[in-house]
Amino acid sequence: MNTQNNEKQPALSEEEIQLIVHHWIRILNIKLGWIHEFDKYVVNYVMFVLFLFHLLIVKHLFVANTFFILDAFLSSSKLCNTFIGHTGGVYDIDISTRDNSQLICSVSSDKTVRVWDINSNKQIQSNGHSAFAHGTKFSSYYYHNHRQNVICFSLYDKTIRFWDFENNKQLQIFNGHTNGVCGIEFSSFSSGRYLCSGSYDKT
Repeated sequence: MNTQNNEKQPALSEEEIQLIVHHWIRILNIKLGWIHEFDKYVVNYVMFVLFLFHLLIVKHLFVANTFFILDAFLSSSKLCNTFIGHTGGVYDIDISTRDNSQLICSVSSDKTVRVWDINSNKQIQSNGHSAFAHGTKFSSYYYHNHRQNVICFSLYDKTIRFWDFENNKQLQIFNGHTNGVCGIEFSSFSSGRYLCSGSYDKT
């Protein structure tokens, strides 16, 4: 099986994405106040949204190399922050609000994992790899048990890695999948001790 072909993401149809977007809008009852071609814009660029308190974080996948934060509950849908630095499409993001700091981690097709400070709107750390990084999560387990700020991320080289981004040190590598790892999620119990992963090896 050609690994390079497996790295291509299954694309949703334009109709499916429009249906999802319209569902978001109906549920949230947001007055977006954007241009008439907003739906087309979303179809072309937006593949994932994440909520943080009253903020709506929208990231661009595959096409763009930025992601941005909107205040979703203002009638003007105010743009709060834009984060620019990746040279490829942004695949995933996660949020950390520990120790009175607000951080975002992001992974991209440019084969980097980056950490951003929401308040200063600046990148504070970057880690490069030889394969695309697809999924990323802050580890609450490492934070609560070892007082370390650690990011877990999945790669197309079949591995899952833990990175202490404050000291720029790799802590662990999980090898077990036989194909690229597309997504990860920590358990909501036991302080995030357990990790679930999904891969193109169909496991």
